[in-house]
Amino acid sequence: MKIQNVTDASFRKYGKVLEGYDFSGLLKEMKHMPVPEDVIYVPSVDELEALDVAKELQNRAYGGLPIQIGYCNGHNKKLNAVEYHRNSEINVAATDLVLLIGEQKDIEDDFTYDTSKIEAFLVPAGTAVEVYATTLHYAPCNVKESGFQCVVVLPKGTNTELNFQPEKTGEDALITAKNKWLIAHEEAGIEGAFNGLKGENITLE
Repeated sequence: MKIQNVTDASFRKYGKVLEGYDFSGLLKEMKHMPVPEDVIYVPSVDELEALDVAKELQNRAYGGLPIQIGYCNGHNKKLNAVEYHRNSEINVAATDLVLLIGEQKDIEDDFTYDTSKIEAFLVPAGTAVEVYATTLHYAPCNVKESGFQCVVVLPKGTNTELNFQPEKTGEDALITAKNKWLIAHEEAGIEGAFNGLKGENITLE
């Protein structure tokens, strides 16, 4: 699969590179976060949310909405699933990583999605990107054998446990957490997920 760069014009329909923020404190704090052999996602981390840049992100990137700052770290080479939210997600790459992404408009009426439409983009270490709400995404892929580390910024409460029972019909069947709609690949074996990814479970070599 061709790996493009988030600075390429082809990324513009999916998101944009964020400029004008000082992420040095965030990147420094990420050095203390674990990098397991599989993938770990933690929605909210006090040490990251205590940094000055957290308030700046809340005010400038989210217009004053309450936010959470967490991370997704580990080792991954597969697509496995795609998800979307009703808001943009900000990713700050603490290491080089690759995002496998697509467009929500390409989801079929029966909520299946053809994985051949997925594109791959390198996010170099130290780069921050806004991933638009209409962009399908999931866990990053690592570039180096040592794994990947990615800061994840979202509106507060996103990806946390549901306090209601969604219907198992239509788009409601994709709701797996608060503000999270997920379409999984059958190969991934994600318990309780809607297996609507059709085609290859894309794997980066």
